[in-house]
Amino acid sequence: MNIAIKTPQRSAAHEGTILDRLFRPMGVDGVYARTQLYEDVIDGLQRLITRHRPRDAEVLRFPPVMSRRQLEKSGYLNSFPQLLGCVCCLHGTERDILSAVDRAKNGGDWTSEATSADLVLSPAACYPIYPIAAARGPVPAAGRMFDVAADCFRHEPSRDIDRLQSFRMREYVRIGTPEQIVEFRQGWLMLAQDIAARLRLPFKLDYASDPFFGRVGQLMAANQIESALKFELLIPVRASEQPTACMSFNYHKDQFGKTWGLVGEDGATAHTGCVAFGVDRLAIALFAIHGLESSAWPREVREALELAGA
Repeated sequence: MNIAIKTPQRSAAHEGTILDRLFRPMGVDGVYARTQLYEDVIDGLQRLITRHRPRDAEVLRFPPVMSRRQLEKSGYLNSFPQLLGCVCCLHGTERDILSAVDRAKNGGDWTSEATSADLVLSPAACYPIYPIAAARGPVPAAGRMFDVAADCFRHEPSRDIDRLQSFRMREYVRIGTPEQIVEFRQGWLMLAQDIAARLRLPFKLDYASDPFFGRVGQLMAANQIESALKFELLIPVRASEQPTACMSFNYHKDQFGKTWGLVGEDGATAHTGCVAFGVDRLAIALFAIHGLESSAWPREVREALELAGA
């Protein structure tokens, strides 16, 4: 499923130029304020993705936080603990909280007094949808389709332009029979290539695995590849040898169906799948490939994004 990628090697200075032009530093690697130039392209990508929304998709937009217990139940903590961010707060009496404030005033670490809340930072846009869908009862014969989005977080501090800690994710999520999920994913594997081609982005599609943690995780990743459960659309944002995953196409089988009790009208456990758009990575890829002046991008690209003056 490979389509050859050919693009010039980019220097660290080039990456720095992109960072300087599109973002403003906020004191932490991978977390930036975004310029209007950048956000205009983000808005264009969102419009493009929306134009490909399945007709029967229900739209839900999630906050950047979600239930800690729900994420634990989903299995994320066991599979990706290295990426997870937990929300901590100062609890207790007024005296307890003032004690932490005084500690900070005296040069101490006030965070030592903070304890976990009932929230974690959402690591992907789709995790909150499964308990919501399960609460509605049996999955109808036609299945369910959702258009979801969230500001997400993964603990991967880096100055690489294609690896933000805080980023936007958009997903189409399919719940139904195995046949419905396979058809959904196969359709998007084809459609994604058309979108990348229209944006004139060099790419390849390849088998992939998630960054599972530890030795057991290595076995899980190998099984994921062997079973062809995950594909990624890879674009050479920084270099041809290490292209960046900008879209993913995932078949979860009955993992979330079993976890959340998702069943069809016939009582069979439902299967799930999703196509995920790394909106920030796609935007950065456009600037890396076509240059920092979006007004000079190819007309076809500007029209696809409905940018002003296209």
